[in-house]
Amino acid sequence: MIDEAMKLIKKHEGYEQFPYKDSVGKLTIGYGRNLEDKGITKKEAEFLLENDIYNAIFDLMDIFKDFYSYPDNVKLALIDMMFNLGKTRFLTFKKMIAAIKNKDWSKASYEAQSSKWCRQVGSRCKDIAKLIEREK
Repeated sequence: MIDEAMKLIKKHEGYEQFPYKDSVGKLTIGYGRNLEDKGITKKEAEFLLENDIYNAIFDLMDIFKDFYSYPDNVKLALIDMMFNLGKTRFLTFKKMIAAIKNKDWSKASYEAQSSKWCRQVGSRCKDIAKLIEREK
């Protein structure tokens, strides 16, 4: 029954990757998920977050070929930063990226803290900078 219902609803609703206004003006996504009245559950949000973390790791592995050789605290900081910025904006941190590739954690931390992004995100930046600089 569930499979048949999904098939019928998919046919009627269609799939939308990005939020849109439905026929009555409600913000909707996917196969007709009404974000204004229903929203998403914590479990759904955690599922999305886990997928986004994997995507951030894949993007980091594309930039840093030896990503998995970095200290865990550096990997954690970079994952958080990539998640927050997205790959396009992350790539604008050229001096920080160069410092990371040279494993100069102090310089990488300094470059992260010297950015407009750092001023925008406040304590998040301080946490990330500390993680990058900390020797393990």
